[in-house]
Formats: sequence, structure tokens, C-alpha cells
Amino acid sequence: MLQRKLLNEARRQLAWQPALVLLGPRQVGKTTLARELAATMPDALFLDLEREADRARLSDPEAFLSRQRGRLVVLDEVQAMPDIFAALRPEIDAARRPGRFLLLGSASGRLLRQSAESLAGRVAYIELPPFLAGEVVGSTEGCVDDRARVSSLWLRGGFPRSYLAPSDAESLAWRADFVQTFLARDLPQLGVTIPAETLRRFWRMCAHLQGQLFNASQLGAALGGVAHTTVARYLDLLVDALMLRRLEPYLANVGKRLVKSPKVYVRDSGLLHALLGIASLDDLAGHPMAGHSWEGFVIEQIIAALPPLATVGFYRTAVGAELDLVVEHGGQRIGYEIKLSSAPKPSRGFWNACEDLGVTRAYLVAPVNEPYPLTANIEVVSPLTLPAA
Repeated sequence: MLQRKLLNEARRQLAWQPALVLLGPRQVGKTTLARELAATMPDALFLDLEREADRARLSDPEAFLSRQRGRLVVLDEVQAMPDIFAALRPEIDAARRPGRFLLLGSASGRLLRQSAESLAGRVAYIELPPFLAGEVVGSTEGCVDDRARVSSLWLRGGFPRSYLAPSDAESLAWRADFVQTFLARDLPQLGVTIPAETLRRFWRMCAHLQGQLFNASQLGAALGGVAHTTVARYLDLLVDALMLRRLEPYLANVGKRLVKSPKVYVRDSGLLHALLGIASLDDLAGHPMAGHSWEGFVIEQIIAALPPLATVGFYRTAVGAELDLVVEHGGQRIGYEIKLSSAPKPSRGFWNACEDLGVTRAYLVAPVNEPYPLTANIEVVSPLTLPAA
């Protein structure tokens, strides 16, 4: 079993916060991580709120939870019972000690709205992404070397059952089943009434537009005349469900005409490839979306490693200055340009963007064997040698 990097951070949060919300898409490993956390806490209680029997135990949540004050209570798929947040607030206040509740959820927007209303100042949040490059390198799982492991991770994505499948074909079959189950079962359980086939078409269109500017009107026309407001709602649903990333433009005050539409990415590269029908590394190498796929893959690696309160966006001007990702944190502005090339060459737009923004440092991220400098504050690196922001 691969070690998740967030395990120690989750332990740290539970050691001083009464409640921790662990967010992540379904099948990403939240329950496995929760059981690792609970293994060091005697008598932890697990409740799956999608099981009727466990929901019945919480029919009187105040009375039930008050009897569990000496143990960690893990509530899995908590978005299935959003009213539980109102009961957690007085219970935490009645016995405010660290490590009382671990809440696992698969719908970030809905969960954050509910918990922000009820648990402000009482809860910490951690998002568990699919496997990251730093978690698979050096392991004994599957591939023979670290570069091969990263290539496999890029192709298959980071969902544990997809990455660890015995073959690429079985991995692709699992992802195809995941997409079907997510659309036909998981979203309706969240109260979504949009037909699954409509959302499948929208999701596939987003896959074909990976890393490009989002144009709701254009997608609405392709969906048969759907209003742009409806298309925006489809996007919100898949962003909240942690399937898509909406990357907003970095609107620096630099006196330039800036692009102001967001970019959209399928967050997991394996799901992107399943939606595009890419079955192998050979298929991926020859596919016109390979560069955009690599860009999204690297962006997820960078964002997952960022400290709290860091802000992210992309930078593009009307005259072509561009950075794929800009990170601002602690008074520093860091730029990233992502290239699928073993000998990457920065464009004039990259240099112009670095000058426009006055970046503290910048990185050209590419599948290179060793990092090397371009200038005093600009370096070529691989996803495995990305320094912390």
C-alpha cells in the first residue's frame, strides 16, 4: 500500500482541532486514510451515512453523539446527511477536545457551505487528491523505475484502483465503470436531476477542451442550444464534485489587456484519458491532447503541494504573454510554464509574462532527467524535482 503524504498533516490537525473534514472524490482513498488515522485511536467508531442502518443510529444525533465523547467518530460520505452539521456544533461546544470527529465527504462545494454555516472555528479542512507523483516514486508497486511510475500515473491517473490495476486495459475498464457509476448513481444521490447522458456529453466536451478557455455559450450551442447559464450550472456541479478544476485568470494590475475567462481541466488525468478513449502510452503520445493532458497533470501536482492560503491562477494577455500557472503566497509570486518536451524552449510569451508580473522565481516543468537553470531565478525542472512554493 502506498503511503499518503497527507497522513501526517491529518494527524496534526486532529491533534488540536475538534473536527476534521477530509474532502476528496469517491474512490480516492478517504476511507483507507481514515482507518490509518483511527488505528492509533482506541475504540474509534465508523459510520457510513449512505447505509440506512448507520443513518438510523443518528436519528437522534444529539443523544447519540453525546454518548460517544470519549472516542473518535468517523462519518463517511457525510454529504448524504447534511443536517448532521447542525447537531455537531452544540456537541463540539459541549465537550471541546481535539480529535472528536473525522468527516469524509465527496462534494466540496455543498459540504463547505453547510459546514461553514455550522462549524466555523471548530473544523479544519484537508483535500485528499488522487495519488501524486511524489507518492508513487520509490515504491515497489507495478513499474520498474520512477520515470515509468510517473508515466503510468499520468496515463492511468491517481485513483488507487486505476493506478494499481494489473494492466492498462483493466485500469481503463475501471475508469469507464467509474464514470458510468458517478453519473448514474453518485450525482443523483447528491440531488442532481440532470440526465446522466447530458452530463456525460458535457464532461466529454470539457475533456476535448482540456486547458482551454471556457466558453459557456459555445458549449451550450454544441449541446443543442442550451443556455449559457445552464452550462455554467453543469460546470459548477462537476467542480463541486471534484471532477473538474476551474482555473481562474490571475488578474494582476499590470496595465495590460488580460484574458478574463477561466480555463477548465479534468482534474484526474486517467479520467481525462478515459473520456478521450486513450488506452495506452502509445495512444497518448500520438494524441493531439497530449500536451494539454500533461499540463493538467502537472498543475494538479503543483496545487496539491501548495501551503494553505496560497492563491493560484493563469496569466494571459491579449498580445500573447502567458504563464500556465501563477502562485502567490507569503509575498512571493511564482510562475510555472509546462511543456511536454525533453528539451523545452520557453516562448517569448513566457519571458514577457515573467517581466510583466515581476515573478520572484519561475519554473519550466517538463519531463527532463535532471533540473537545470535558465537564469538566476528561472529553472527547468521535472514534476519529481518541483520545489515547494
